[in-house]
Amino acid sequence: MSRLLGWSLGRGLLRAAGRRGRGCSALPARAGGPGPEVRGAGRAGPAGRGRGRAGRGPVTSAPLLAALAWFSSPAAADEEEQPGAGAAAPEDAADAAEAEIIQLLKRAKLSIMKDEPEEAELILHDALRLAYQSDNKKAITYTYDLMANLAFIRGQLENAEQLFKATMSYLLGGGMKQEDNAIIEISLKLASIYAAQNRQEFALAGYEFCISTLEEKIEREKELAEDVMSVEEKANTHLLLGMCLDSCARYLLFSKQPSQAQRMYEKALQISQEIQGEGHPQTIVLMSDLATTLDAQGYYDEAYAYMQRASDLARQINHPELHMVLSNLAAILTHRERYTQAEEIYQEALKQAELKRDEVSVQHIREELAQLSRKSRPVT
Repeated sequence: MSRLLGWSLGRGLLRAAGRRGRGCSALPARAGGPGPEVRGAGRAGPAGRGRGRAGRGPVTSAPLLAALAWFSSPAAADEEEQPGAGAAAPEDAADAAEAEIIQLLKRAKLSIMKDEPEEAELILHDALRLAYQSDNKKAITYTYDLMANLAFIRGQLENAEQLFKATMSYLLGGGMKQEDNAIIEISLKLASIYAAQNRQEFALAGYEFCISTLEEKIEREKELAEDVMSVEEKANTHLLLGMCLDSCARYLLFSKQPSQAQRMYEKALQISQEIQGEGHPQTIVLMSDLATTLDAQGYYDEAYAYMQRASDLARQINHPELHMVLSNLAAILTHRERYTQAEEIYQEALKQAELKRDEVSVQHIREELAQLSRKSRPVT
């Protein structure tokens, strides 16, 4: 079952994304213990901000970061479904090993949340070794999935790809169906990796598989009674479809296909509004992204309407990315040649970015203000 990130954790993962670091992943072994380690620098994913129309415009994220913004726990299991979760006190060696694995996994997840990836890596290797020693297949699968997520957020894309494939193989080998949300979530991460590596054919095929599979699944299950499938389960499947649409849209916009991206964003926004509400942080981000896409096509009035609404909502909830939403609003105002308003909004965005200590955004906004000053200066 897929769940959305708490926003603060999501932003923490975004900060970690794109960094280079030593390779960390262990490949699955056929028998007898963990397979050979893969070590290397890892390939950093795109961590910058995209450029809008004519090289300048609203701030957007690359496809890899789009996926990260939605993901929470590993796809292999939810928090409550970890190996042995909720079990009684250990009574034998197997129970003791399982209890120790659970504690290691909790420590690893805490290290990831605290932005301590190296510590998390060491803990996960200990968990994997113990899982193999006790032949706990569920623990092996869950640990591989956590390792894959860690490599993913560190930008070690080749290692992450191998580990996600290994996790998927374990899940399918255990009888899980291809349409299960856990498989779809891993498939989405793989598509995001291919997008970050500019492997367009694989990326588009991956996004198409995720979206079409989920749409067919939702259509099949919409009439099921609540005693067969709960409202929460149906909502989670819809939210996972929203993730897929969002990630694919960002890739299409990144690939300069704004009209196709627009259709994806409209669907993702509708899902988020219906299930999470208009004031949810993710809904606001999608509203801003849709506005960015409209702006890239020259639909400035429509873009402004969406971005104005997004900025109003972001102010109301003190959105953690308020400065980026405001910066996007100012960019659209610039395109509409409303330079005085644009400067006011940029100044507000700059103050917010400085409060957040987001140096990348501070630099971007200052550059935009300099450009705006040259545009609005009277010709002599």
